[in-house]
Amino acid sequence: MPHALENVENKVAVLRRSSLFSSIPEDELSKLAQFAKVQDAKPRKVIFHKGDPGTQMFLIISGRVKTTTLSEDGKEVVFNIMDAGEVFGEISLLDGKERTATITTMESCRFLVLERRDFIPFLEQHPKVAIHLLTVISSRLRSADEMLEDTLFRNLPARLAKKLLSLAESYGREDDNGNTRIELKLSQQELGQLVGTSRESVNKQLRYWERTGMLTVEQRHITLLEEGELEHIALSAED
Repeated sequence: MPHALENVENKVAVLRRSSLFSSIPEDELSKLAQFAKVQDAKPRKVIFHKGDPGTQMFLIISGRVKTTTLSEDGKEVVFNIMDAGEVFGEISLLDGKERTATITTMESCRFLVLERRDFIPFLEQHPKVAIHLLTVISSRLRSADEMLEDTLFRNLPARLAKKLLSLAESYGREDDNGNTRIELKLSQQELGQLVGTSRESVNKQLRYWERTGMLTVEQRHITLLEEGELEHIALSAED
């Protein structure tokens, strides 16, 4: 039985939900949708490794992925977490060269996959999409630069506080007590990878903040109790 998303109209609807394609006329999106393929992936599935050849771009229909690389000492560093509506693989799709990072699913995912041979002619006809794609790339480069700067010049409490506030902005929900609960489930290992440190160091800092009433940790969910104090810590840069 064919997958429902193999229908061109359904693919167009998926493309339309992405800000990358939201301004494109439906008849033009239909042409692109004819080439798009649906791909499913289980949790913790590596979609591609850094250095792999790549000619595809992926639009996340559902699920969540992380962008990683390895540090000089072989530890995994997480650069970004992406959700439904976002794209990845765009750099190799544009230049036809090897992948610049590793992408791994964090949960069950479904993607719409576009090939370079089909997408480049589409970009040539729709420069606004090309400009938007460059904006996406620029934003991610800025985030990577900021992460490097934070690692070099901010201590762990400052880096961790800044990341928790960023996660709260993206995934936060106000609970019954007016506190911000981060709905994204992350292990302390993954949180450490996001701020360039070990699971043990993250655990130690979170436990300290729990004891001092800054936050609570329950079943991999973090609730921020003192956001103002965390903002103050995030501005700190002393080791």
